[in-house]
Amino acid sequence: SRGRLTAQAAAARKLAIEAARLAADDQCEDILVLDLRDMSPVCDYFMIATGTSDRQMRAVADHIEEMAAGMGESAYSVSGRMEGNWIVIDFVDTVIHLFDPDHRRYYDLEMLWGDAPKVRWQSRAKKTGVGAAKE
Repeated sequence: SRGRLTAQAAAARKLAIEAARLAADDQCEDILVLDLRDMSPVCDYFMIATGTSDRQMRAVADHIEEMAAGMGESAYSVSGRMEGNWIVIDFVDTVIHLFDPDHRRYYDLEMLWGDAPKVRWQSRAKKTGVGAAKE
């Protein structure tokens, strides 16, 4: 039952949104935050982004982990860092997926979780540019 956010869900949402903003700042593409609270017993939010190279994706993963640490969050597990084509950072309530374009298309998490509401993550301050939130 969506609606009111528990403190735990609010923290998970904030982490997902901040991770999305950081990924955008680090030049990731096709960034989505999905609200899975009514759909998954495993986690509350997915943040999905496409990276431009394995090196960039590893840097984004590092930045997200550093940012999360500043919020008092630490990853339960991180996988795919060595391969660099699909990096998963599992914060339990929030799971971060960083894909290269081929793996993003192949696994198509957006379609798999197509009924999940999309969360607006763009900063209100950014009114211009590609993907900016419209009022």
